[in-house]
Amino acid sequence: MTSTAKQYQAALLPLTAVVETVQPNAWNAPSPCEGWTARDVVGHMVQTQREMLNGHGVDLGDAPDLKADPAQAWRHHAGRVLHALSDEELVRRTYDGHFGPTTVGETLEQFYVWDMYVHRWDLARAAALPAELTDAELDRIEQGADSFGEALYMEGICRPSITVGADADRTTRVLARLGRAAPQAGLSPREGDHS
Repeated sequence: MTSTAKQYQAALLPLTAVVETVQPNAWNAPSPCEGWTARDVVGHMVQTQREMLNGHGVDLGDAPDLKADPAQAWRHHAGRVLHALSDEELVRRTYDGHFGPTTVGETLEQFYVWDMYVHRWDLARAAALPAELTDAELDRIEQGADSFGEALYMEGICRPSITVGADADRTTRVLARLGRAAPQAGLSPREGDHS
C-alpha cells in the first residue's frame, strides 16, 4: 500500500463509520456547510475526488447514485479510490498544482484527505451524531490549514474564521478557524450550530 493510500484509509475508516450511522431521514438535514445537506457533503467529497483522479487519467467508472443510498454510494466510491491509490506510479506522478510543482499523491493528501477529516465533522453534526476529533486529527487539520495560507478562505473552501472565547477548547478553536461553530457545552448538536 502506498503512503497516500495509507493516509486515505486512515481518514476513510472513521468517516465511513459516520456515513453508515446516518439515519435515512437525516440525509436531507442541513449541514454546517451553508446550503448543503448531509447528502450534499458526501456528494461533494465524491465529486471532487473523482474530478481530481479523472483529471489524471484514472477511470473510476460511473458515478455512484447518491440519491438512492448515500452510504452504499460512498463505500463504492471509496473502494475504487483506495484501489487506484495503490498505484505507486500514479501517486508519484508530478504536475503543476495550485501551489506549484507537486505530485498527485501530495495533492490528495494535502487537500482531499484533509477534506475528509473536516467533512466527517460536518456530516456528524448534520445527522446529530457524535463528532469528536482526536488530537492527531486536529493536528492534521491545523497542518492543512497552515499549508493553505490565505487560500483557506477562498470561495468554496472555508468561510471566514469565527472569534471564540479564550477558554474555548482545542476542537472549538480549530473549527472556528475554519468558520465552523462547535456546539456549546450543555447544548445539543443542533442547538449549538449557528453556521
